[in-house]
Amino acid sequence: MKPANNNRPALQDTVVPPDFETVGAAGVAQPHISARGINVYYGDKHAIKNVSLDIAKNEVIAMIGPSGCGKSTFLRCLNRMNDTIEGCRVSGAVTLDGENIYGKKMDVVELRARVGMVFQKPNPFPKSIYDNVAYGPRIHGLAAGRHELDEIVHTSLEKAGLLHEVIDRLDDPGVGLSGGQQQRLCIARAIAVNPEVILMDEPCSALDPIATARIEELIDELRRNYAISIVTHSMQQAARVSQRTAYFHLGSLIEVGETQAIFTNPGHTLTEQYITGRFG
Repeated sequence: MKPANNNRPALQDTVVPPDFETVGAAGVAQPHISARGINVYYGDKHAIKNVSLDIAKNEVIAMIGPSGCGKSTFLRCLNRMNDTIEGCRVSGAVTLDGENIYGKKMDVVELRARVGMVFQKPNPFPKSIYDNVAYGPRIHGLAAGRHELDEIVHTSLEKAGLLHEVIDRLDDPGVGLSGGQQQRLCIARAIAVNPEVILMDEPCSALDPIATARIEELIDELRRNYAISIVTHSMQQAARVSQRTAYFHLGSLIEVGETQAIFTNPGHTLTEQYITGRFG
């Protein structure tokens, strides 16, 4: 029997948040969205601890870590979705192209159009397929008339890889689609308002393997035009779809770097323990 490695540190119950420079989150030449010193509190609970992270254009960054480590909480900071949670407080700075999204002049409705979000469970509106996609462009005044609206809807469905499957039934209810089609409809709805960043919170966790593969292919296609951040419980998915990976543990960002390096040569013991299945 192989002797135990007594030099390996035991799994910690608490983690001292690493310095931003130590983690290396600044290794993005042209960050599109930047978070600095983010702390999130739910009442007295300190859920996110001094997290700093950059997301670049034309990249997918995956956020991984054990359940309850703060991945989704941090993701919601990037388009102020935590504002909707009673008792939640956020400190620190998040900038989108240099503009503070928590500034007093920031229009939150406009922000959530610029930073779209796709949730864990597909949530199409109780409307037709067409109206699901057209909803955002209508309320934001992005189309001058029906012809322009039709073009936006068709283009968005095409980018989401759904147009050819629904072209003859755009008036049918969106909730009548399969789970994978509903998730692609939600992606089409998000990109219809021409966002700059797309946030995805475990978008494949409720889908079968075939639908998951289609969404992953779509993510790879979408990164040509968007900055994408995905929270995933699947390390295999993170390895397949992302260029960089960030590992979270107990509300702290432990390590971030190129995905291949994170999975083959992690720089932190906690990252290695998680990736090798010692906990999580």
